[in-house]
Amino acid sequence: MSASRQARLLAERLGFSRSSAYHIATAASELANNVLTHAGGGRLRASARHDHPELAVIGLELLAEDEGPGIPDPELALTEGYSTGKGLGCGLPGVKRLMDEFSLETRPGGTRVRAVKWR
Repeated sequence: MSASRQARLLAERLGFSRSSAYHIATAASELANNVLTHAGGGRLRASARHDHPELAVIGLELLAEDEGPGIPDPELALTEGYSTGKGLGCGLPGVKRLMDEFSLETRPGGTRVRAVKWR
């Protein structure tokens, strides 16, 4: 099963709206594609998050990690329209825009992207 489908199904099980579930699925697809295309593989994990269990705040976290070459210019990589490949340049900027929280850590030898959508 694809990463985007798994993320969408988890979002639906957690009670996210249909549009939020598709935003999560799109972000998962972009992250999975980046891990494969730019690092030759890695891990993408989708998991439930409870910020304050007593308030029943539920989120879904996407965590993409690889051991690739790193991103030489992270600021440029987060610029709309910038692409190192043949894509439209919507990957990381799109993930950041679709999700509520976004962080990027990169160095030679690996990149870690964390994105969270809150319900």
